[in-house]
Amino acid sequence: MMHRILLAIALISTALSASARDTLTGIFRADVRTLRVTLADNIFAPPMVVLGAGESLDISFDQLAEDRSYLRFRAVRCDADWQPSTIAESEWLDGFNESAIEDYAFSRATTVHYVNYRFSFPNEDISPTLSGNYLLEVYCEDNPDEVWLQVRTMISEQVANVAVEISSRTDIDYNDQHQQLAITVDAERANVANLFNDLRVVVQQNGRIDNEVTLIHPLRISGSKAIFEHTDPLIFEAGNEYRRMETISTQFPSIGVDRIEYLHPYYHFTLFTDEPRYGRNYAYDSTQHGRFFIREYNSSDSDTEADYAVVHFILDQPQLDGWTIYLDGDFTCRRFDQASMVPFNPATGRYEKALLLKQGAYNFQYLALRNGESAATPRIIEGNKYQTTNEYLIKVYTRGPVDRTDRLIAVAIATTAH
Repeated sequence: MMHRILLAIALISTALSASARDTLTGIFRADVRTLRVTLADNIFAPPMVVLGAGESLDISFDQLAEDRSYLRFRAVRCDADWQPSTIAESEWLDGFNESAIEDYAFSRATTVHYVNYRFSFPNEDISPTLSGNYLLEVYCEDNPDEVWLQVRTMISEQVANVAVEISSRTDIDYNDQHQQLAITVDAERANVANLFNDLRVVVQQNGRIDNEVTLIHPLRISGSKAIFEHTDPLIFEAGNEYRRMETISTQFPSIGVDRIEYLHPYYHFTLFTDEPRYGRNYAYDSTQHGRFFIREYNSSDSDTEADYAVVHFILDQPQLDGWTIYLDGDFTCRRFDQASMVPFNPATGRYEKALLLKQGAYNFQYLALRNGESAATPRIIEGNKYQTTNEYLIKVYTRGPVDRTDRLIAVAIATTAH
């Protein structure tokens, strides 16, 4: 038990250093947790608003603290590859690029005290005039150079139509381990001069960043339509349905929870031991493709009344030489770092991880990353089942030969039928 307490305390101090910061969504302070982005309380929507439609994203997070901090945020305009754009702020923003975060609330009746913050983007202070990618940076007003967290958001024109077909009958196998996409972009209303050279299509599977692909030339053009098909980048590993667990109550175990203990100063949720699924038959489950909900079953406001608890993940898998195992899901910001890595415990012969998480319902999976590579695979632990329900996000950008930045002309979601 003492080992668990020490492990939990060590985990609370785990965070990415500012020097390691990049343009991925991420948290860079150990006392900041539970970063979420929603559109009008729709957790299934991508972090995108339509240019000029009056929509805004709701961004929320917690700071484990007794008192509030005076925080602000700013926007960094990025190109299609999420690198900061070279155009001046005056070309995409009317006004100053900073906004105070004044919507906050203190936790109530929780063992772990925290402050819940919330802000919207775009808002009256920061409202971009151009479509594209926007990285939001949160910082303390007395130290603007130290970024506490950052989150990827998008503003789309939605002037192109995107049609997507998903099939398990791929160019490399037939109803086996993969799914293949065929994408048609109708850019008739998008003012694209050269469909073959001026489009960039980015495809993402289940919110993952590591296996995201970018297409810069279609297979063929038909009138105003650019057709992307029969190309290796559009073949994805099928993976498996996400695993689920719930920590909605400290009084009784819910989905995936074996036992609950209170070891001062935290509740501890030990999950049932996970087994590898690569050799099992496919089993359908309705999941949220790696998302999570904050929920305390007896609360009227889970944002401030859900507690933080240490959750123990256990994977009964012999050590895999040359591979590192990571927890994948929105709750890890889809990063491969110390916070999401699942270390092997030689004493038990299993992979074990303890994370301090806010009460709620979580989707997760185990991804294996071969040493020296950047894209992980579900094949090693979860297996690849062609029947898996996957969600694909398609983003369409355009930039002409004389343009200095990318426009985002369409964002679409396609889900495999079941």
